[in-house]
Amino acid sequence: MAELKLENVAKSYGEVSVLKDINLDIKAGELIVFVGPSGCGKSTLLRMIAGLEKITGGTLEIDGVRMNDVPPSNRGIAMVFQSYALYPHMTVRDNMAFALKIAKQSKEEINAAVEKAAKMLQLTDYLDRLPKALSGGQRQRVAIGRAIVRDPKVYLFDEPLSNLDAALRVATRIEIAQLKEAMPDRTMIYVTHDQVEAMTLATRIVVLANKGIAQVGTPLELYEKPQNEFVAQFIGSPAMNLLSGEITETGEMTTVKLDGGGIARSTIATRPEDLSRRVNIGVRPEDFEPVEGEGIYTGKVDIVEALGEVTLLYFEAEGGHEPIIAKLPGIHHDRRHSEIKLGADPSKVHLFADGQSLLYR
Repeated sequence: MAELKLENVAKSYGEVSVLKDINLDIKAGELIVFVGPSGCGKSTLLRMIAGLEKITGGTLEIDGVRMNDVPPSNRGIAMVFQSYALYPHMTVRDNMAFALKIAKQSKEEINAAVEKAAKMLQLTDYLDRLPKALSGGQRQRVAIGRAIVRDPKVYLFDEPLSNLDAALRVATRIEIAQLKEAMPDRTMIYVTHDQVEAMTLATRIVVLANKGIAQVGTPLELYEKPQNEFVAQFIGSPAMNLLSGEITETGEMTTVKLDGGGIARSTIATRPEDLSRRVNIGVRPEDFEPVEGEGIYTGKVDIVEALGEVTLLYFEAEGGHEPIIAKLPGIHHDRRHSEIKLGADPSKVHLFADGQSLLYR
């Protein structure tokens, strides 16, 4: 079991700062997922933990030992890359055994480790095949198996499913989840741009943005209680709708008069001094529902996307703003060009001021 501590970790290339003030405690046995927009530094942070990138500020500790200047091979870490990185001329067995041979382990130890990992990953029948005879998902399992046989303290995954097609991604994601269940005491850090991977695999998610950490929490915490507008719109698909307005009633139930004429109520409590404050309200597309009486938003449907179990309704954008999106259960082909009034349960209405959630002040 391994615990990691990152304290004020920073990375820069010359005068260009990539990451700064990264503070994170990772508990033993967690599966932590790094997510964020392209270029936010999530893979760079993973490579710093692995020792493949130099830490230019702050401290990385594994089990209380400072690792900043420890070579990658001595950190007790195994990494699974996006590109598999298998030796094409070696069989599956030899690919998985290679690191153990370099470490001069006995033939018996190597065979036992390879057989155990192959059984766990359902690769026993493929041990004597070359990588070219395997599917993409099988190759990725071999890459994971190569990490398992080393029995590391920490597993690092750098977008391991991004090269797979949709069906293989689902199957391999399930296999990784099962692998974690089979090794509950192993710490894993996983980088992805795929929200489904993050939401289904993670013990906790670390959202990176603007060279730092925007929020850390369980998948449901980030979905239900985002600390800021960035996380609110980054987690969830389609993104959370934001509408601007002014607080007209404060207290345990807050009322906001929206610029478009609608009225929103939220169970996020506000103070008397918040009266007349400018805020953005946030409503997830799946939390909108058609209403007859008082509503949050009224608009004409521009595009209908029927996905089978749900339908996405895109409303005509006004004044250069992003279109409002509602996600309704069932099929609603007949909604196009119709005018609909939308409301939402007050417990599902978020309030943001200056980009930050009023829930956390």
